[in-house]
Amino acid sequence: MYVKRDIEEFFDKVAEVYKIVAIVGARQAGKTTLLRKKLNEEGGNYISLDDPDARELFNEDIKKFERQYIERGKVTGIDEVQYGKDAGIKLKYLADKGNRLWVTSSSEIILGKDVLSYLVGRVSIIRLFPFSLKEFLRALEVKEVTEKMKGRIVWEHMAYGGYPKVVLTDDIDMKGVILRDLIETMLLKDVSRTFSIENMESLEKLTRYLAINTGSIVSYENVTGFLGISFQTLKKYLSAMEKSYIIKTVQPFYTNKAKELTKKPKIYFVDTGLRNVITKEYDIETTGKIFENYVLTELLKLDLSIRYWRTKSKVEVDFIAERDGMIVPIEVKIVANKVGKNLKSFIKYYKPEKAFIVFYRGKERRMRFNGCDINFLDVFGLLEEL
Repeated sequence: MYVKRDIEEFFDKVAEVYKIVAIVGARQAGKTTLLRKKLNEEGGNYISLDDPDARELFNEDIKKFERQYIERGKVTGIDEVQYGKDAGIKLKYLADKGNRLWVTSSSEIILGKDVLSYLVGRVSIIRLFPFSLKEFLRALEVKEVTEKMKGRIVWEHMAYGGYPKVVLTDDIDMKGVILRDLIETMLLKDVSRTFSIENMESLEKLTRYLAINTGSIVSYENVTGFLGISFQTLKKYLSAMEKSYIIKTVQPFYTNKAKELTKKPKIYFVDTGLRNVITKEYDIETTGKIFENYVLTELLKLDLSIRYWRTKSKVEVDFIAERDGMIVPIEVKIVANKVGKNLKSFIKYYKPEKAFIVFYRGKERRMRFNGCDINFLDVFGLLEEL
């Protein structure tokens, strides 16, 4: 069963303009499925650098690769391009020869300067995440949603996440098996292999630590002490996990940009299903931090810049979304019945036009405070507003 992805319309637009379109995102998020669908529509050719023969030709002689796999006048799809050596200069060569290329990567290594610097003006980057709430409904073939259904739908999406294979599996036990196998593959193949990490025990311990402490402000000193690794090793692990779309680092919001870079981040998982299988915790209905992580995953899929706000006196707002120069504070609550002092403090200081309090259980309503429109709404309502 193919589930239409939200980014397809944008893909079609940029594919008319750019020689290269790169779809990046986590393993099994649906990149290959989307690539094959688009290639079928165009009558294009598909190659995967997971194939050792194709990878050897790409790595050893790009002209032989071109003669073997690329047909003039047809678009060519190259899957898992992160496994190719010197991918930037080779993709530039192919594009400059007049070839149209659609490529995928399970790691943001393709966005590094060693690759991207060769492709300036030639490539458009599209990020593909696991199913959004809208795609999740599409996958379940749910066209109409009642108020009673909303909580159940959000719970399932939050508990098991949005990876297509997990969503399209009816068996609850198999969902857990698929997620377990997926996180093991991502750690072994995408993180350790791509970023040359040999100490799998420390990497696995870090992953569990982050899962247990999701959404907490990270103290590098505490983590390095707990794992018995150096600060530089920890930074390498975190960077590799983020570039492999396992975690997302959320930096603090300050108007002083230089000051922002010195403050501690929060770390979330890009998919709550992955987080839950690591901790073996699916009974998450009353866990505020997991709901907070879930809301973050949906904000990421809207391509918003997300940060959090915290003062020295520990006054905190969960998320600050930025788009087109506007800032929107978002508080996440299991049950929301009032505007807290933290949100009020942010509104007084920064004077945003809008603010949202997103709840798991509650009633939608609106109010004004200090010239700001504050909306109480569920996840469905938040996504419609944004």
